[in-house]
Amino acid sequence: MTEDAAAPGPSAAGAPAAVRVLLVDDHPVVRRGLRALLSSLPGIEVAGEAASGEDAVREAQLLAADVVVMDVQLPGMDGVAATARLTAAVPGAAVLVLTMFDDDDTVVAALRAGARGYLLKGADADEIARALHAVHAGQVVLAPDVAARLVLRLSGAPSPPLRPFPELTDRELQVLDAIASGRSNSAIAAELALAPKTVGNHISSVFAKLRVASRAEAIVLAREHGLGASRPADG
Repeated sequence: MTEDAAAPGPSAAGAPAAVRVLLVDDHPVVRRGLRALLSSLPGIEVAGEAASGEDAVREAQLLAADVVVMDVQLPGMDGVAATARLTAAVPGAAVLVLTMFDDDDTVVAALRAGARGYLLKGADADEIARALHAVHAGQVVLAPDVAARLVLRLSGAPSPPLRPFPELTDRELQVLDAIASGRSNSAIAAELALAPKTVGNHISSVFAKLRVASRAEAIVLAREHGLGASRPADG
């Protein structure tokens, strides 16, 4: 979905180069709205769009993007996994998460994956503009409510024991634990009161985040970290 695959040219004499932005969201209407909003901001250039995590990684490299505005919920590779891969492949690109999800687990997972900013959809144009320039300059930007909750969480009582696979959400860790115990997808769905398709989506996300290619690899990795030992397998 590249709009301009050419590398950025030199800026006009004395003028700072525009921040080149890649928009990543699977909803075309949302992307159009963001494009219209960002195109109206001074010093911002919308260089291209992507509708999936895989596309985001590829387009960020082709476009030499400065900032990637990343949604969390994407088909295939989700935004957290895409952030991890993108920041490894394109170290110079800053990721600004822009999403509806404000739960602490997702925020922490995104930051651990390398995101430099986390805003909620509904942020106004000024807030988004400040965040784009800030993350491009190497700063970390969090939505006020998100920042307040994280400060409270970090300043609270004793730290909980270290959790395996911190990049996974709590639900994804539950699913991985069930996989490691030998549960089938249908058994996991029944146990966690989830639709089979939802279980499949969680498993795909777990595989992407842990960079494993098969259920067998996931089971070996999970058991090495102590998962799957508390319950008997199906049967």
